[in-house]
Amino acid sequence: MPIRILTVGKKHESWVSEGIERYQKRLKRPFDIEWVILSHSSLDDLRARQEESGRILNRLNDNDYVILLDERGSNIDSTSLSNKFVTLLDKSQPVVIVIGGAFGVDKAIFERANFIWSLSKLVFPHQLVRLILVEQVYRAQEIAGDKPYHHQ
Repeated sequence: MPIRILTVGKKHESWVSEGIERYQKRLKRPFDIEWVILSHSSLDDLRARQEESGRILNRLNDNDYVILLDERGSNIDSTSLSNKFVTLLDKSQPVVIVIGGAFGVDKAIFERANFIWSLSKLVFPHQLVRLILVEQVYRAQEIAGDKPYHHQ
């Protein structure tokens, strides 16, 4: 079962698609990725966040290990991320990574998340986050396989 990435927003822009495809072609089970792109809400701020969060929650199963991307989450290095993925995937734990919408996600998503991960204290555009994320999954795969892609 692939790692599912639930993201709110538009489909991948062409410049992002090229980068994502570059890394995604290299991914092998169990590190392969399935994208679920949910459209933005047409509502304002708080109501958009609530509506989008509700749609995200509807896509989660009880046994999913949910990783929420949020700049206030934990910073971990690539080796620790690889170890986390390996542990979960070895247990056949379904992994879902959530990228919220422009207004973030509501409290229910934070409460449902098993791990809140910060790529950086900086805030990035959603399209760029997608590219960074798929590269990090690829890096995690290469670390797990003791490949030379990641230099320590």
